[in-house]
Amino acid sequence: MKPIHLIPLAGADGEPDLGRLEHLAVALARTFQTPCRIRPAAVDIEFARDRRREQYYSTAVLQHLERTGDPDVRILGVTGCDLFVPVLTFVFGEAQLSGNCAIVSTARLADEFYGLPRREDLLRERLLKEAGHELGHTFGLRHCPDWRCVMASTHAVERLDVKTPDFCPRCRKPLSRNGYW
Repeated sequence: MKPIHLIPLAGADGEPDLGRLEHLAVALARTFQTPCRIRPAAVDIEFARDRRREQYYSTAVLQHLERTGDPDVRILGVTGCDLFVPVLTFVFGEAQLSGNCAIVSTARLADEFYGLPRREDLLRERLLKEAGHELGHTFGLRHCPDWRCVMASTHAVERLDVKTPDFCPRCRKPLSRNGYW
């Protein structure tokens, strides 16, 4: 079982909150039953910024993390910067299918993005779901038709709120074959 390393990703919006990363590390260690630690140094992702869109190209960040990463760990980059891929307006995250790297953004997970009052508890819950989803892709899992499963596809924060942070029995099976659970 590969440990998970959380890497703070810094852009024009600054670095992710350390308390939020610590909460996420504990929850992911419990979910995947593997060590999860936060790397102390943030990675600057300004190279991936599209000034016209005022967003960051998530695929370029993933490729950078892969080139600089350790093949013996799973890497989850966490940023507060808004992410995109060219064919979509935005993404909550992206991952390498059956790879070692994933990335998630808190930008559109925060209620403040939608003009609502701040809810740290809801943001942490959404972040855990999105992180679990993207890490699931690194294990080779694809999108699940069960809307409650963490691997269900979500393109709106409201859909994210409906699903659970748990893997359904069908999605758990490949994880358990690989030594998880």
